[in-house]
Amino acid sequence: MTNSTEAQKPQNTKKNKKKGATLDTFYGAKIQNTEQIEEDIQENSPKSSKGNRNSPQTHEEFESERTKKMEALWEEKWEMMQKKFTHLQNQFDQTVKENQALKQELIKQSQNTKKLEENIKYLTDKVIDLENRGRRENLRIIGLPEKPEINTKLDMVIQDIIKENCPEILEQGGNTSTDRAHRTPSTLNPQKTTPRNVIAKFQSYQTKEKILQEARKRQFRYKGMPIRVTQDLASSTLNDRKAWNMIFRKARELGLQPRISYPAKLTIY
Repeated sequence: MTNSTEAQKPQNTKKNKKKGATLDTFYGAKIQNTEQIEEDIQENSPKSSKGNRNSPQTHEEFESERTKKMEALWEEKWEMMQKKFTHLQNQFDQTVKENQALKQELIKQSQNTKKLEENIKYLTDKVIDLENRGRRENLRIIGLPEKPEINTKLDMVIQDIIKENCPEILEQGGNTSTDRAHRTPSTLNPQKTTPRNVIAKFQSYQTKEKILQEARKRQFRYKGMPIRVTQDLASSTLNDRKAWNMIFRKARELGLQPRISYPAKLTIY
């Protein structure tokens, strides 16, 4: 009885490797991993066997094929990187162009804004000048007491002020009549201790100028009480003039002759 032992043939097992591992590129294209190509090449590599000199593929041919595949792989990678770089360069150039366009638009808008500001200033100055010219026959009386007998008879009070301080105007036959006279502001603020100003509009511009010239020479009074008589101007112009008050007073203390001319120009003699 012959004992035949069958030698167990080892099964051809391959290691479980992830086939087709891929390399994602910028464009979503998939390039085969180098390890996968190496694995495929190894599988197709010529097997050496004793006594078999007619190998289906020589070693040189195998190396040549391997080199070509590796070159093709890196060529494909290089092309993809070139495309990616070109795309990024185009995006960068487009961004630069857009930034330049925005910069030019910003410069243009800045120039337009500057022109608008200049136009607004011109129109504002024009409106203020027109308002001041509309007040050219007006005088502003400051410090006149707040009393009912004065407030109800402002026209007569103004005539009394002219008689007391510059009677020569009346002697020369000047027209001292007024169209109207009123307190400003129209409502009395009980928290303020100083009396409201009086605005008087004269019928004659020449008479108003003569009274104003006399008021610049000396202190005006009403029944012995000191008052001030000035040109009636727009509030913005008055604020510009008030900015000179400190210098104006200091110049007088030094014996100089300061003068504020229209609209708000300080001159010192």
